Amino acid sequence: MDSFEGRARMLSGLLDASHLTSLQQLPAMVREHAAHAGLDDVLIYLSDIQEKMLRLLTGRGPDAGREADPEPAELRIDGTLAGRAFQELRVLHRGSGEGGNQCWVPLLDGTERLGVLRVTVQPDDEDAQENMRHLASITALLVASKRVHSDSYARLVRTRSMNVAAEMQWNLLPPLTFANDDVVISAALEPAYTVGGDAFDYALAGDVVQLAVFDAMGHDVSAGLTANLAVAASRNLRREGLDLAAVSEGAEKVLVKEFGRGTRFVTAVLAELNVHTGVFRWVNRGHHPPVVIRGGRWVAALRCPPAHPLGLDLGLPVTVCQEQLEPGDRVLLYTDGVTEARNREGREFGLERFVDFVIRRHADGLPVPETLRRLVHSVLDYHDGRLQDDATVLFVEWRGSAQRKLSL
Repeated sequence: MDSFEGRARMLSGLLDASHLTSLQQLPAMVREHAAHAGLDDVLIYLSDIQEKMLRLLTGRGPDAGREADPEPAELRIDGTLAGRAFQELRVLHRGSGEGGNQCWVPLLDGTERLGVLRVTVQPDDEDAQENMRHLASITALLVASKRVHSDSYARLVRTRSMNVAAEMQWNLLPPLTFANDDVVISAALEPAYTVGGDAFDYALAGDVVQLAVFDAMGHDVSAGLTANLAVAASRNLRREGLDLAAVSEGAEKVLVKEFGRGTRFVTAVLAELNVHTGVFRWVNRGHHPPVVIRGGRWVAALRCPPAHPLGLDLGLPVTVCQEQLEPGDRVLLYTDGVTEARNREGREFGLERFVDFVIRRHADGLPVPETLRRLVHSVLDYHDGRLQDDATVLFVEWRGSAQRKLSL
């Protein structure tokens, strides 16, 4: 069987078998069909939600990840070859062994990092690189399609118990990463297992990307309910075709109707970016202003007359502001849990440290999701691993006509 025929058999076999396959059945199914293309001993490792560990998907047990022996059940993302492949989005090789070369291949659903594949290939297989790339692509699509109705996936990617508020928030959010030729979007959210009132949202329709961050009063289930309602209301009104100001005002009416005036409130920035022109428009509802990074340096916070937080119903006017971005500009939306995290001496992490971290890590050539992963871990380390408030970052980079090279 030649390489093209083997690859075609592998891909067609996986597609045919996928329709009646659960997440637990994926590891065995992938191994079986990958062998047609000369790819052996395939293992699927998936990232935990904090992106600290890669956990083996075995297909056994209620979390589909037990009984991993003799293979390691977990691999750290920092300090392992598998973790480097995940961080840097490239195939890495361990070297030749008696059974062949062991390779680590990133698993991407679109541009969302799911984990890595471990694959063994023969040293003389000239088509192995392309075969592994195709296998990783279809495996990622299968994992993404099966995880939405799998409690086993949710259990596998958690390293400890999650509270009810966080359960609501994680099921509300869009994927942490999206990219196309025009724009790169990435987000981070902590504390992952106890997040309460923070949320973010984004969506693309035609040439316009809608973006939002929300920070509800409190850090409990009530805060989670408030943030959930604010996101759902803004999505609903946005999909009805309302503009930014009307979406903002309509979302407030929903909150007031449900909770009463001033009982529960949410600060927010609602924004939109025209990916064709680079025009960025936003409204500020009592939130920290967005920050623009241009040419590898912090340019400015985008000031706009703020209205009151959603839910207070104070009658202040809602102003829509506008900024013309340049190709390569990056806009950061964030909540105060990032900048106001304090160390043992009581010093805040601060806006300057936050922006400088993003600039330095991006200058290192790291993918955007990896920059945010390291940022969140840095904030956690600064606060001794425990945040007193939710910390959320939403990062958008406008590629423009001069920025077509894909840099996730």
